[in-house]
Amino acid sequence: MFKFNNIKIISFCISSVLFTQNAFADIKLSGEIKQGALVIGKTDSNNIVTFDNKVLPLSNRGDYVFGFSRDDEKSHLLLITYPNGKTEQKTLTPTKREYKIQRIEGIAKIIMNPDPKSAARAKQDGIHVRAARKTLSNKIYFSKGFIAPIKGIITGVYGSQRVFNGVPKRPHFGLDYAGKTGDPVKAPAAGTVVMFVPDMFYSGGTMIIDHGHGITSSFLHLSKSYVQTGDDVTKGQVIAAVGSSGRATGPHLDWRINWFNMRLDPALVLKALPIN
Repeated sequence: MFKFNNIKIISFCISSVLFTQNAFADIKLSGEIKQGALVIGKTDSNNIVTFDNKVLPLSNRGDYVFGFSRDDEKSHLLLITYPNGKTEQKTLTPTKREYKIQRIEGIAKIIMNPDPKSAARAKQDGIHVRAARKTLSNKIYFSKGFIAPIKGIITGVYGSQRVFNGVPKRPHFGLDYAGKTGDPVKAPAAGTVVMFVPDMFYSGGTMIIDHGHGITSSFLHLSKSYVQTGDDVTKGQVIAAVGSSGRATGPHLDWRINWFNMRLDPALVLKALPIN
């Protein structure tokens, strides 16, 4: 659950249909409607947009955005309210996805069971990351769509559950791209760097970029950053380099997308195209 200036937003999820159409006069959505998806919306800036009776932030151009968690299967109501009280609505129902199981053997014991000092450090890293993801800015870079941050073979997918040395772990919430140390990483959308830490315990060199309205990109296991916290970046700008820092089995990029603390599927985010 999130808060927007004393307004609470609750997570939800919807169906797996490619949806870039005007279902009603003022319901304009772009994105693949599926668990883990990001959906971009556009309406008149004078209207009010609610999702399950919770108000979504709306830009002065009428842009809004929401996302859906990995496992939510509930039906939800998207409602547009005009200044004169007229409403348009759409019920959105999620379709369950099936996720891959990845089994990885030979993980070192120190990675599986970090010592108390390392565990405490990892806990502090988590606090730092969650604080960065709470950013609520009025930027609307998310509305311009996203590009892949690297050209590489995808070796890990969103939602898959990894089993390390036979022990099930939390699902994976990013896209893993194979690469060589030093390969350029590009900003998938414009935004502001809200965090860069070169040596987090698990994720190593970690960067977070704010794209607006609670949408953030995270980049893990980096070997180098070419930008600093507070810098504004443009879509396609080289911001960092691939690495194997943290607890990585080799050089690769782990790219993640969040709507506040809700973890989205970057592969589906790439399908959320701009609405004119």
